[in-house]
Amino acid sequence: MALLSFLFNSKPKTANTAKERLQIIIARERIGRDGYDFLPALREELIAVISKYTKVNPDDIKVSLDRQGNLEVLDVNVILPEMDTRS
Repeated sequence: MALLSFLFNSKPKTANTAKERLQIIIARERIGRDGYDFLPALREELIAVISKYTKVNPDDIKVSLDRQGNLEVLDVNVILPEMDTRS
């Protein structure tokens, strides 16, 4: 029976998706638009990931969040070391 209900259930399960999105919106509003507490953690994670592929100076990775009207723009600037092209 479960297979039949799965095949013929035409109603999408959007209630859980809507609930999760609402929780994100509410959490975002609680910390306020000026609460950019995630940026230091994001920067550290970026350093860890980039370091897996190339040697990079942690001071050469800049992360900022700017507001432009109703939009927020995440700016990630990474200065990679010059590659030695000599063979």
